[in-house]
Amino acid sequence: MSRDRNDKHTSKPPMHGVGGGVGASNGAGADEAVEISIGGKDGKWDPGPLVTPGGKVDPAALERAIAASIAAPSSTPAGDADEGEETFDEAALTTPQAVAARTVRFKLLRDLDKRLDKYLCDRITFMSRSQLQKLIDEGGVKVNGRAPKSSTKLNSGDIVEVVVPPPPPTEIQPEDIPLEVLYEDEHLIVINKSPDIIVHPARSHNKGTMVNALAYHFRNRSALGGSLSNVGTEFARPGVVHRLDRNTSGVIVFAKSEEAHWKLGHSFEHRRVDKRYLAVVQGWVEPEIEVIDLPIGPHPSREKGYREKYVVRHDELGKPSVTVCRVRERYGVGSGAGGQGGSGAGSETKSAGAMPKVAAGWKQADGVSEAGDPKSLLHFSTAPLLHSLVELELRTGRTHQIRVHLSHNGYPIVGDDMYGGKPYELTEDGVPHAITQQALHACSLSFTHPIRNERMTFTAPLRGELAKLVRDLRKRADAAGGVDRPVVPGATLDLEKAVG
Repeated sequence: MSRDRNDKHTSKPPMHGVGGGVGASNGAGADEAVEISIGGKDGKWDPGPLVTPGGKVDPAALERAIAASIAAPSSTPAGDADEGEETFDEAALTTPQAVAARTVRFKLLRDLDKRLDKYLCDRITFMSRSQLQKLIDEGGVKVNGRAPKSSTKLNSGDIVEVVVPPPPPTEIQPEDIPLEVLYEDEHLIVINKSPDIIVHPARSHNKGTMVNALAYHFRNRSALGGSLSNVGTEFARPGVVHRLDRNTSGVIVFAKSEEAHWKLGHSFEHRRVDKRYLAVVQGWVEPEIEVIDLPIGPHPSREKGYREKYVVRHDELGKPSVTVCRVRERYGVGSGAGGQGGSGAGSETKSAGAMPKVAAGWKQADGVSEAGDPKSLLHFSTAPLLHSLVELELRTGRTHQIRVHLSHNGYPIVGDDMYGGKPYELTEDGVPHAITQQALHACSLSFTHPIRNERMTFTAPLRGELAKLVRDLRKRADAAGGVDRPVVPGATLDLEKAVG
């Protein structure tokens, strides 16, 4: 999961009449000029229609420019579009016309003792600093025609080119979307998030988000009423303290008051929140406890299908990322060898320690030389017999952190096709059924109440497809000798409550 900071940014008042740049006639700031096109004999910079007199990108003007550059709001047929995707289609936004329409250029007229990301916060006020850092990492910003870092310091004469993403919607529309409320008071609300729902509006997703559902909940269902905190409203993220990926289910907290929002945000930032996940992964995970300390950054390819991905990177774009992985259950042929196997959720079983023999049907993963290496047992042609249930503790909160770390170590999450996970096939009432849901669940969240100063822990049990997946794996493993349940220090999740 990744934490978004709702940074507030201020900019210096514009200074007019500076020689050599945009002067009093257009009102842009003293430290830059803004170019949309260069024309005329004198070659002066034209501030263009996307920029306000104060030198900031105008979101309304940006929306009009994008709409004018696209023949239709979406190239996806209405019957095939995902729910809530009603504005600008991602493919349409990448056409040369659309990219040109949303590109702005800032020319520095003096040296600035300021990082690039902080400078852009002053110019593109509807984007947070973390969003701008991501845009820089993904290649959406250039300085003097080259890819910069967020920390790049700007000098006189530098030209900063930005392909600005569409602004978020300014109003949150209430929508009647079911929510499983775990807890609510006048300061916060805790939800067991369903899979396949986005937390807040962003780009093409203006509807069908948890924020839309919460707006309806407070108006029509909540006995306490209220609303989400105003913090983050300018980024269409009111009340959002942290996020879960679209296809990740589980416990998530939202703030209803500004005081609660800032205090919860401070707790997340200073790692005073305990977040525990459960994931079903492919393979027999070893060792039984591991601290995965590998930096994560954007995929080096910006091609479609790759630019959304993250990878382990040992360069300046890799950010420190730490995940603690603890094995709770392992399922496979012979997993209970030596009389150690147990049956049922309540069986207390020590680990036999040995990986089961490879069953027929497994094939070697590409690039792995040792057939006995459990990290090579990633693909099964019919019945997937080697899997592990792992408890994951986040020490940092990078985008796709758990998914990247597990996949990099050779244990992709079931159903996570972006990072190599395969569907799981089971039979229900004699009918084959494939579980394609990403088997990652935010199971537990523990934090100090921001107002009452009480420690609170919330558990969101597995449900639906994920619960079926674990039950089927246990059933198959029991039939083959038993479920392997290591005793691992530091594990806190009660599997009786979390799984059943």
